[in-house]
Amino acid sequence: MGAFALWALAAASAAFWGLKFSSAPAGPASVQVAQPLPAAADPAAVARLLGAGPAAAPAAVPSLASRFALVGVAAGRSHGGAALIAVDGKPAKPFRVGAQVEPGLVLQSVAPRRATLGADLKSPPAFVLEIPLPKS
Repeated sequence: MGAFALWALAAASAAFWGLKFSSAPAGPASVQVAQPLPAAADPAAVARLLGAGPAAAPAAVPSLASRFALVGVAAGRSHGGAALIAVDGKPAKPFRVGAQVEPGLVLQSVAPRRATLGADLKSPPAFVLEIPLPKS
């Protein structure tokens, strides 16, 4: 039984080494197959495929005047006065005529229920803020 095991081990070893040497490449040149590049995905097509509706229009940029709310006015007779203006929903602050409300924006004049803002006191008005009439 020992001789059979020895001959079986020798045969297995010969088979292993025979297969190892026979599977080596025959020549130095080897051929490499180029892999296809993945196709670029179209985001709009993917969105439609996943059930998205038509693309929404870009949001409209709010006007500069919509950032300001006129809360009160104290109009003087000699082109003076002050206005109580809320900026970006913050609590209202008092501004005298000629004072800078925001960078590049000055309170030009006040009138009953109205305030005019512009780049400086001499420039044309950028916009006019008005206090809405009370509902009856």
